[in-house]
Amino acid sequence: MAMSSRLSGGSSGGSGRTRVGRYELGRTLGEGSFAKVKFARNVETNENVAIKILDKEKVLKHKMIGQIKREISTMKLIRHPNVIRMYEVMASKTKIYIVMEFVTGGELFDKIATKGRLKEDEARKYFQQLINAVDYCHSRGVYHRDLKPENLLLDANGVLKVSDFGLSALPQQVREDGLLHTTCGTPNYVAPEVINNKGYDGAKADLWSCGVILFVLMAGYLPFEESNLMALYKKIFKAEFSCPPWFSTSAKKLIKKILDPNPSTRITIAEVLENDWFKKGYQPPVFQQEDASLDDVNAIFNESTDSPNLVVERREERSTTPVTMNAFELISKSQGLDLGSLFEKQMGLVKRETRFTSKCPANEIISKIEQAAVPLGFDVKKNNYKLKLHGEKTGRKGHLSIATEIFEVAPSLHMVELRKAGGDTLEFHKFYKNLATGLKDIVWQSGDEVKDNEVNSGAGGVSS
Repeated sequence: MAMSSRLSGGSSGGSGRTRVGRYELGRTLGEGSFAKVKFARNVETNENVAIKILDKEKVLKHKMIGQIKREISTMKLIRHPNVIRMYEVMASKTKIYIVMEFVTGGELFDKIATKGRLKEDEARKYFQQLINAVDYCHSRGVYHRDLKPENLLLDANGVLKVSDFGLSALPQQVREDGLLHTTCGTPNYVAPEVINNKGYDGAKADLWSCGVILFVLMAGYLPFEESNLMALYKKIFKAEFSCPPWFSTSAKKLIKKILDPNPSTRITIAEVLENDWFKKGYQPPVFQQEDASLDDVNAIFNESTDSPNLVVERREERSTTPVTMNAFELISKSQGLDLGSLFEKQMGLVKRETRFTSKCPANEIISKIEQAAVPLGFDVKKNNYKLKLHGEKTGRKGHLSIATEIFEVAPSLHMVELRKAGGDTLEFHKFYKNLATGLKDIVWQSGDEVKDNEVNSGAGGVSS
């Protein structure tokens, strides 16, 4: 952490940064329909954190207050070396801010992207940490329900950290029968009973996802992969998959017991912990149970809006230039940038964000993006150096919406980031390819790229 704090310390430069309590907010790390996650810095300690920002109005509309309070209270009490820490919770009149540990090692699956599949011993080491985290949270009554690659992060020492525990399934509800009823998650990782929507046991469903993750770590590809959704579901319902020849017999046996389509005969976590393959080189987690206070959680869910605990989002003077990126943000941006194309084809993974650099002035970039997006059927909303593009047509997962932000990296060099804020990732990719054609005049190319593109007359060196 020392290096990252030092690097990020230099830029509180008042370029339109927002302050919430003692945190200065930076770039957006990700967003979904209910929440946005931003990089932030504690100005008192200089420590980097991630802040999940929930929209109070949406939370109220979905009658989620009770559930969110429960989930947050439990997460606040969870202290486990393989689960992202939740430090504190704040609220303003319109938003809830959840302050969490920020880890710098990238996603676990980036390792496969760069090196290919993992050796069995290394895969087992991560699987043991994953099971430790999942088992501990289950013992506290918290289920993840959306375990997938982007929720598995590594810290600077290569220790696995599961993120979004207890927060991934916020709009979900447990019904009177005590089972969860929501189809959520990435289809490839989701247990058959979840897709079936007959109600399911969160512990059994989480274990199924862990089994898929173990398979991917050791194989380098997904056990269930079909471009057609119904064909994919059929395979999952029957647990139709085969292990590659390099899996050891005992690993194959364990994976088959985990990927059992019938939850009542599926192996349990307690049985996994006793499995010989799993136990090899196993080190039980070491941690102290510290006392954590729930005062902040209770305060923000206090019925009275005049609660003295409310924070205010203060923006330092409105900026007339794009946000300048400091060194640390740039470094953390570039992690996981270099996903091999082979990996994307094999894994069926498409990134949810993409970026390019440009030497044009920021306002020229903005108007070029607008000119390129409108004919593709997008409604454009502008706010300083940010754009929200909203698709007019309904796609496979609702309307495609894209958030665009421009950062100044050097005096005459901007980085433009496009992030999928809603809709289908494959549709986002297709949109980006079309958009790239309209932007080729403004994308900065290195000499080599210019030569390549003259040969290929392609889409202008846009890197994703």
